[in-house]
Amino acid sequence: MTSTKTLFTTLALATVAGFSLAACSGAKEKYASASPADAAAARPVVGTAMIVRDTVIDAIIDASGVAEPIQQATLSTKLMGTVTAVLVHEGDAVRAGQTLLRIDARDLTAKAAQVGASIAEAHAMEREAATHAARIRALYADSAATRAQLDAAETGLARADAGLRAAQAALGELEAMRSYATVTAPFGGVVTSRAVDPGAFAAPGAPLITVQDGSTLRISVSAAGDAVRALERGQTLTATIDGVPVSAVIEGVVPAGVGNLFTVNATVANRAGQYRTGSAAVVSIPVAREHAVLVPNAAIVREGDLTGVIVRSATGDDRRWVRLGVSTATHTAVSSGLKAGETIMVPNAAAR
Repeated sequence: MTSTKTLFTTLALATVAGFSLAACSGAKEKYASASPADAAAARPVVGTAMIVRDTVIDAIIDASGVAEPIQQATLSTKLMGTVTAVLVHEGDAVRAGQTLLRIDARDLTAKAAQVGASIAEAHAMEREAATHAARIRALYADSAATRAQLDAAETGLARADAGLRAAQAALGELEAMRSYATVTAPFGGVVTSRAVDPGAFAAPGAPLITVQDGSTLRISVSAAGDAVRALERGQTLTATIDGVPVSAVIEGVVPAGVGNLFTVNATVANRAGQYRTGSAAVVSIPVAREHAVLVPNAAIVREGDLTGVIVRSATGDDRRWVRLGVSTATHTAVSSGLKAGETIMVPNAAAR
């Protein structure tokens, strides 16, 4: 009996010891499996506590487009001739009126000399006709000339005057053609394309040089009619260019010519040239108003693709993963994972 009792006691003690060892082992494994992120979330966060509120915000749709310069010109000429000089290269900044390219116009110079001689001859004929007409008028007044002679003199003067005007007009036309021998910048900007080199043959209408003024960019996007119904010229919208937030001012809303789509044109100031022309752009178009919980951007914590906030409760600070909505330069809407009335922490800059 004694040995049996002792055996049961020994087994019982061994069982209790086994459970104790298992519990200790489980506790060790639990603490060992705790991630550094969980440990960090368990510690009180140094920062500013704030209670989030229910806020009415604009529901938006994002429309994609391209940021293009408002002013862009591909320059050509009406002349047919050899390019004698190209004074700029791609990337050069130019001012309005600056000479960019010259074309051989020696034949026009020769014609200008001929037209100049014609004008001189027309001037001489006009003076002779005026003198003759004045003489006939005097004779007619003294009844020494007939009415037919006076009419002929007046007609000759009119023809001489018309000939002079025609010669002067020919000179003006020739000077206009000679001006096409020098290609100048129509506005200040940057040369983005140089299509010819000295010695190349320039044909009328063929592209020679492209100049682009990127000081103001235009973003054109398409949206459905319901989305643009409330938009007005001069209204400011939130947009991004290459992911950088910008303010875009509506220039106009016009039918796109395809179904129920409309084109929204919005301009962005780019005086400093900080945004590159041709960059991808997104315009946020407000379509309705809805309730949302807004949090400061500084309160958002990120880990890979996950986004969250630090929620303070009676049991301590806890990191909570949330889903984010629309964002501005200062705040972001939380679409799920956080309720109005909860307290979040905005960590100090040193604590992030």
